[in-house]
Amino acid sequence: QVQLLESGGGLVQAGDSLRLSCTASGRTFSSDAMGWFRQAPGKEREFVATISRSGISTVYADSIKGRFTISRDNAKNTMYLQMNSLKPEDTAVYYCALGPRYISTRESDYNYWGQGTQVTVSS
Repeated sequence: QVQLLESGGGLVQAGDSLRLSCTASGRTFSSDAMGWFRQAPGKEREFVATISRSGISTVYADSIKGRFTISRDNAKNTMYLQMNSLKPEDTAVYYCALGPRYISTRESDYNYWGQGTQVTVSS
């Protein structure tokens, strides 16, 4: 049984930083690309970032490019999202996802999802 567990969310002020973590179990971690998605109140879930199996290739949404960094440590079965210069519009539930063989920005390509972690950025 594959499980993804996110952590690291919280309440911060605009301009602050947070690092989200996603730890996977039940599957060979390095076999799959991974991604972060987010869902703001009243909005559909949207793509944030994705990283290849090796960690070499990454793709970011334009809205967070230059502020967020996705990374992974296959030895620890963990993926990270370093979020800097946070803005109120970054407020959302952040989900990690696992599954496609290659990096993808599409939700439908991901087979496994975490429960999400809340990030709230106050102005």
